[in-house]
Amino acid sequence: MKKTVFVILIFFQLQSVFAQFADLVIKGGHVIDPKNNINGIYDVAVSKGKITRITRHMGTQSAVKVIDARGLYVVPGLIDIHTHDFYGPDSTRHFCNGTKSLIPDTFSFCTGVTTVVDAGSSGLMDFPDFKKQVIDKTRTRVLAFLNIVGAGMRGPAYEQDTSNMDSKKTAAVAQLYRKYIVGIKLAHYKGPGWKPVEEAISAGRLAGIPVMIDFGDNTSPMSIKELLMFYMRPGDIFTHCFADLKGREPLVDPDTKTLKPFVWEAKKRGVCFDVGYGAISFSFSQAIPAVKAGFYPNTISTDKHATAKNIIKDMPGIMSEFLAMGMSMEETIAAVTWNPAKEIHHQELGNMSAGAIADIAILNISNKKMMYYDYSGNSITGAKEIKCAVTIKSGEIVYHAH
Repeated sequence: MKKTVFVILIFFQLQSVFAQFADLVIKGGHVIDPKNNINGIYDVAVSKGKITRITRHMGTQSAVKVIDARGLYVVPGLIDIHTHDFYGPDSTRHFCNGTKSLIPDTFSFCTGVTTVVDAGSSGLMDFPDFKKQVIDKTRTRVLAFLNIVGAGMRGPAYEQDTSNMDSKKTAAVAQLYRKYIVGIKLAHYKGPGWKPVEEAISAGRLAGIPVMIDFGDNTSPMSIKELLMFYMRPGDIFTHCFADLKGREPLVDPDTKTLKPFVWEAKKRGVCFDVGYGAISFSFSQAIPAVKAGFYPNTISTDKHATAKNIIKDMPGIMSEFLAMGMSMEETIAAVTWNPAKEIHHQELGNMSAGAIADIAILNISNKKMMYYDYSGNSITGAKEIKCAVTIKSGEIVYHAH
């Protein structure tokens, strides 16, 4: 009996120590952490840039800072797995050190995003410059898919040059910068022929990382079914999955409004599907039938870039659209936190485990009627709107809405 009382006293003393040394306590928010199956009202303690504790009730008398999160959602910092961040002054270079990319700090923290993944803006020729100019200088955590094209996304002509696609050299650069490079990217190739896909998959296999493929908006003799079922491996990522573009084979049959059977098979086999919203790469005509059928994207991403900024949605806006289409809050949060963390093999991110990096987004979900539009003018009515209230990166408050 005395031993039991002693243990209880030690437990409460430890609780006091946690409260005393907390740099930050977030009180009373609705915590959703898909990795740990947490979905309810909790308090969160942060110290020295790490999450130290999640519990129902926590003392705050000795905490350095307290955030009242009652009525708000507290989730891991959002991971945008498809962005274009290699900004530079040359407009002729498109996304690779050009003006079509955006500096991530200009759009990340105000939307709850703490980690962005550049989707192939740089190739092996320019990645060191990307690291020096952007990755090393931004407060946002920046990771990257390395383009199979050595010159990266410098312009359409470069992306058709199969002589500049070398799996061995690309894999070598990916391994050299493995702290930052999380995958290989192939995009916009007009074909014919499978060499670009074969080189990208080979580079991914050599480097031990996934491949993200954007099949573009071009008419191509190459079959989406063959791509998904024969070339793409479990863990590889098919982006712009809900695009409805002239000349590109869609996943949902436009006549029957149903997903093609091989799409289900590919997902069951482990191929991942990413939204990659972009300027014209998302359509309700594809997304609504898919979501209604229970086919949810593995990851929700923005494809954020400078072109047509008035069309491209931010992460909370796109999440709101998927709520309107029928995904639950927990499923939506998983698609922007734990799912992308797993896909890029950075499981230290996207969760709120004790000891995890304290990347946290506090979201305000308002109950009001909203109209959401895609680029073609199709619309859907929603009952909720997500906005970012507070963003915390590595324990530091980097954004607070006022």
